[in-house]
Amino acid sequence: MISKFHRVSACLVAAVLCWSFNVSSKTLSLSSSLTEWFLSDLNGDECQPFSPDKKIKVSDIPATQKMVWDAWKAANIAFEEEKLNPLRPITMADNGVWPIPSSLEEDAEMKYYWGSKGKKPDNGYPLFLYLHGSGEPAQEWQIGLYLAKMFEDSPSAYFVPRIPRTGEYYRWWQKGKQYAWEKLLRQALVSDEIDPDRIYFFGISEGGYGSQRLASFYADYLAAAGPMAGGEPLANAPVENCRNIAFSLRTGDRDYGFYRDKLTRYTKEAFDSLQRIHPDDYIHNVELIPGMGHQIDYRLTTPWLAGYKRNPYPTDVSWEDFEMDGIHRTGFYNLQVIERPDSSKRTRYEMSIHDNVVTISVDNVEYRTIETDSEWGIPLKFERSYSPATSGIFKVYLNNDLVELTRPVKVVVNGKLMFSGKLKCTLDNMVESCREYHDPRRIFPASVNVDISAK
Repeated sequence: MISKFHRVSACLVAAVLCWSFNVSSKTLSLSSSLTEWFLSDLNGDECQPFSPDKKIKVSDIPATQKMVWDAWKAANIAFEEEKLNPLRPITMADNGVWPIPSSLEEDAEMKYYWGSKGKKPDNGYPLFLYLHGSGEPAQEWQIGLYLAKMFEDSPSAYFVPRIPRTGEYYRWWQKGKQYAWEKLLRQALVSDEIDPDRIYFFGISEGGYGSQRLASFYADYLAAAGPMAGGEPLANAPVENCRNIAFSLRTGDRDYGFYRDKLTRYTKEAFDSLQRIHPDDYIHNVELIPGMGHQIDYRLTTPWLAGYKRNPYPTDVSWEDFEMDGIHRTGFYNLQVIERPDSSKRTRYEMSIHDNVVTISVDNVEYRTIETDSEWGIPLKFERSYSPATSGIFKVYLNNDLVELTRPVKVVVNGKLMFSGKLKCTLDNMVESCREYHDPRRIFPASVNVDISAK
């Protein structure tokens, strides 16, 4: 799921549903109960699985997915929280504010602009999240609004936040801000205003660092990402996670501050290397612009990003499960982690699905720093080693875009056959995957639970 804070282990309402004698009444009662269940989940109430034994026919999957998503939307509307402002033209400069929970950050709130450009497409607006630089926040925020209006990417919707505060080590990727990005994704996706397959994160300077980290952390929600005038050490933003999105990074070749030029070069080398192995999977435009320092032409990025759409069901997935400010994602594409193999280490998941065989390798990851700068002590370059995980529990969600549900499926993990047979499609799979991802494209009818330590 999008990572939750104060999350309860399971959430549901009563197992017994009130059924009427006709189909429409049954559907209405089920939908109402499901809305209550989702609302209980949003409120952090404890309950039990919704309907673990209710099977779904393959022919009924689309209608059931719609019912689940509609119930999720209704629960979000009923949930008491600060909502996104109604989406209006960005020229009206509508702004709002979201308080950050004090458990994540004391006395902090995120102000934002939220607006659109052009006529809404049939599938909804492409959504751009823009992260500003580290100058005076009020001024940087105004510059962000100006750029959002100026960039040639219409039709589009923009979320332009102002960083809640400043400080020596205060960043866009820390957990208080993660709360805001996850709230943005959840609310935008239920708004009917946004195309769920055209979401883009980008930023400049400090926002470039932030958007590069967020691109790796939240890649499964993104069509593309575009940090500018940045460059992160790759331990903070593993390139492998960007396997199925388009990635742009543009930095001046004389932008020497904090080794931005060198780190951009290392990012390009990593993407180039992976693209040679997987030519279609690592689309990227990483460029060191000759003769330029920290100021570059920012206008080229969003039109490039807008040319790409997300594939929500890639059959080849690479995921290095890393923490960001102490927080791990619990899901990525169609994988959901129930119990991490080693709480002290990162985990790498490599999944490939072909001819109804799901093959996954799960490895513990060890990093070794091989280059550190002499002035700041910043680790710049790394080597990694891998060892097969011997424990851990995770779930693989599946649908007809990944396998043929009417045929037997095999799941092989670290060379061991973990499942073979016909998959059971259930309402509970749809409910739990909706709860995990909050994504209309990822309401999965089937799943396989994997315990790596099972004999």
